[in-house]
Amino acid sequence: MKNSKEYSKKVGRLYRSLKRKYPKVKKVTYDEPVDSLIYAIVSERMKENATQSAVKKFADYFVDLNELRVSRIEEIVEVLAVEKSIAKDIAMTLTNALGSVFGKYNTVSLIALKKIGKRPAKQVLEEMEGVSRFVVDYCMLTSLQGHAIPLTEKMIDYLKGEELVHPDADEQEIEGFLTRQVSAQKAYEFYALLRRHSELSKTKKKKKVKTVSKTKKKVKKAVKTKKTTKKKKVTKAKKITKKKKATKKKKTTKTKKRKK
Repeated sequence: MKNSKEYSKKVGRLYRSLKRKYPKVKKVTYDEPVDSLIYAIVSERMKENATQSAVKKFADYFVDLNELRVSRIEEIVEVLAVEKSIAKDIAMTLTNALGSVFGKYNTVSLIALKKIGKRPAKQVLEEMEGVSRFVVDYCMLTSLQGHAIPLTEKMIDYLKGEELVHPDADEQEIEGFLTRQVSAQKAYEFYALLRRHSELSKTKKKKKVKTVSKTKKKVKKAVKTKKTTKKKKVTKAKKITKKKKATKKKKTTKTKKRKK
């Protein structure tokens, strides 16, 4: 990422201030990676408190994860009880992801990922239908001991709005940059603090500054000069015409006098 040294200092200061501001973070871990997957899919589009409530409703409403997998989209939307468009996106992603899990392992479980290396486990997650980078990173961080910092859209907006990362950096660049600043041991704490703070903060709106490019200025100047030159030429032409008319009038007067 561009200007990483400059942003590195800013992120360090942010992390220290967040640790002072908020209570100590209790690390979350999942024995079953599929539980992490479900939580992440819901959590990406909903706030933490709402996510916890939604996951609890799933446990109360559905007999098991297999029933959740085969449930109708409308049924899951009803259980989520949030804005319909958001709930529908979550429901579709959930059923697609759980369908991918079942299709690969013939069960709604990802415990097999704990028996392979982190890299192949990450690849399996990435290949699942509809699974985002956030979901992959959250699963790696909370259930597969990976070094990752999951980023929601709100977290990215906050980082850019506060000029803590380069404005042109994408999610992958930002996540890679943050993992170089924060150790694997502290990654969950940083994620939780940053997420909480970004959800409570109002994203700064950048003021639109009207700027005129050098090219535009040159074009305007050229047009102005052209108009002025044209105006001068017209004025000069008028004067010449006027002068010619006056001279012609004088000649006509003189001719008349001679005839008399």
